[in-house]
Amino acid sequence: MKLSQELLNEYQENGFLVIPDLFSAEEIAEIRSAMDRVFDQDDPANIREKKSGVVRTAMGLHLRDELFDRLIHHPRLVEPAQQIAGPELYAQQAKINVKAAFEGEQWQWHQDFSTHHHDDGVPQPLALNLHIFLDDVTEFNGPLYFFKGSHKFGSVATWHDTVSTSFALWVVEQEKVKEIAETCPLVAATGKAGTALIFGDCLVHGSPPNMSPWNRSIFSLILNPVENAHTKVDRKDHFHHRDLTPVQALDDDCLLEKVA
Repeated sequence: MKLSQELLNEYQENGFLVIPDLFSAEEIAEIRSAMDRVFDQDDPANIREKKSGVVRTAMGLHLRDELFDRLIHHPRLVEPAQQIAGPELYAQQAKINVKAAFEGEQWQWHQDFSTHHHDDGVPQPLALNLHIFLDDVTEFNGPLYFFKGSHKFGSVATWHDTVSTSFALWVVEQEKVKEIAETCPLVAATGKAGTALIFGDCLVHGSPPNMSPWNRSIFSLILNPVENAHTKVDRKDHFHHRDLTPVQALDDDCLLEKVA
């Protein structure tokens, strides 16, 4: 799969792309089955909500289940990423973020690069986040909010919030968010299950709590240029994978092959 020049221009201008119907219902069903398998594991890579104890983020997925290992090599993810970020990309992280119905916590305003840089020593904001919606994402069940074009501010000052939620996060100061909001419209990334979302390391984003009766689960793959790899190894491997082998695209039907 290759992005058109029009989509590439849209990405450069807005800092993100929403691509409807990139994955079929059958493929989403396979991913969700694998999600259930890893969620059932008693594993420290399953990070749970403070209040409810339900899984908030399941990490290191490609190290834990064969289907996710195939997914990080899927051509509909790898090939567009290579167009944007270059031919040699390693799998920095593979996870699922969940906003459980009624109780899913917020994600504060942040740029992914802050965590990659402070915690893992990634030099430059070149990584890409590639999402797949595993549920229908609406305005009601905690969608991601983006400040459209906010990547043009570059890397901004952040502080380490270890209190607000169950996941410590480098967050953008409120005054900076107000400044960005003056010129960058706020949009919600919504779509049916199977929708894909691509955004860069400096896009300012967050998401509200989910008080609706509907779950919101999103698969996330972060691909980073090998030449921009981590320089710290303080965090566990499921937070930032150590294997710098460039990902190679598999066949387009790789998710539908029988998992051993």
